[in-house]
Amino acid sequence: MGEQSCRVNLHSKLTAVSSKPVDPGRTHQLTPLDQAMGQHSLHLAFYYDKNPFGSFDWDPIRVSLSETLSLYPPVTGRMTRGEAGNWEVKCNDAGVRVKRANVSVTIDEWLRNANGIEEKDLAAWEEMPENPNTWSTFHIQVSEFEGGGVAIGINCSHMNADLTSLILLFKAWTEVHRQQVIEHPPVFSSESALHGREVPISSTKLAKYYVTKSISVAPSAKMASTTFKFSNSVIKKCLSEIHVKCSDATPFDLLAALFWTRIARLKSSKDEHKQSMSICIDFRKLLKESLPYGYFGNALHFSQLTLEDKDVISGELANMADAVHGHVAGIKEEEIMSMVDWFESRKGEEGKYAPPFRMYGPELTCINMEHVINGDESLIYAAMFEENMKPVHVACHVGNVKGEGLIMVMPSAEEGLARTVIVTLPEDELVKLCEDEAILSLEPTMLLSGGL
Repeated sequence: MGEQSCRVNLHSKLTAVSSKPVDPGRTHQLTPLDQAMGQHSLHLAFYYDKNPFGSFDWDPIRVSLSETLSLYPPVTGRMTRGEAGNWEVKCNDAGVRVKRANVSVTIDEWLRNANGIEEKDLAAWEEMPENPNTWSTFHIQVSEFEGGGVAIGINCSHMNADLTSLILLFKAWTEVHRQQVIEHPPVFSSESALHGREVPISSTKLAKYYVTKSISVAPSAKMASTTFKFSNSVIKKCLSEIHVKCSDATPFDLLAALFWTRIARLKSSKDEHKQSMSICIDFRKLLKESLPYGYFGNALHFSQLTLEDKDVISGELANMADAVHGHVAGIKEEEIMSMVDWFESRKGEEGKYAPPFRMYGPELTCINMEHVINGDESLIYAAMFEENMKPVHVACHVGNVKGEGLIMVMPSAEEGLARTVIVTLPEDELVKLCEDEAILSLEPTMLLSGGL
């Protein structure tokens, strides 16, 4: 628990199991990309201004969760080493850890003055022990605020799922609870292209990028996080201003460019001639034989955009947004498969993968979540346990982010082009970023500012 956890008081723990037993001996094989995410964890917190269940009669809540878990055998399983020594999931119905807590302030007060340390207490995480036989890879926490608000935290090892998978797991729970059809049922496949090609083709440029990441050591500066919420009207106005240069610019292109330029100014004392940022996208729909949206696992592609220092520090925002847009649009299936091939090639003679390294870092990294938005609605804010009771805010953190920092461009509770940007930086840099005139001119609402 964090240093300021006195406002979040755990009062009970239980284990939720699936309503139907799994076939004996079933295992879930992790892909090369799953194995590579081993240094990270994922943390989501869904905030509701009223009790989303209507009451805290735990039995119907537990029933809907158990019914949901019956569709997700790997979620209730336990990590184990396979024959070659690689991680896999033993689907043994061991269950998911569920915790309940009380928060001694209202939800409005919490969002105004809580920080990153406290927010992690809404989804308390336990690192994987050396022997994970009894360790739950997924955790859920239900925290009640004074006055009726509720936060539901869910987290997991990044080896088991990416952010899209975790969002869809939570959304499936809400759909089962409302006795609705699951919009995106989970798909588990160990025969997919994500295990690499029979005749691998390596991209020299991509291989150099990943090799550099794998041997880099990130600074150990204390990291901090702040959430910026930008309104629909502001983003619409900004996009119209850069329309001449980049007519197809998305809110992600705009905000990735904005925060890259402002953060680069904070780091410009490094006297570098070029500036680089890694961009993380979901590739479920980028393959010719696209993965189902409900594919459960990791379907993330990291790539690097490098520009001249002067273009980043002093360049026009429209040009930067155009560069980001062109980079993302240029990512094709061959590049993605080359990435999978590279991770597959890291197997030793006996078939064991090389140890994972930090994927979110050490360079500045930006996550694009535009794919979870369809028109004016997002999958995240469609997670409703009762009709028309949407979350008022959803927070997300990636565990073990070090180095230059992380920018997450997420959907927002306001519909349309509104976006939420969660920024994690070295603490001294984040203080300066929160005072940046270019960002403040867009009148963002800032939430949950503080150390991790």
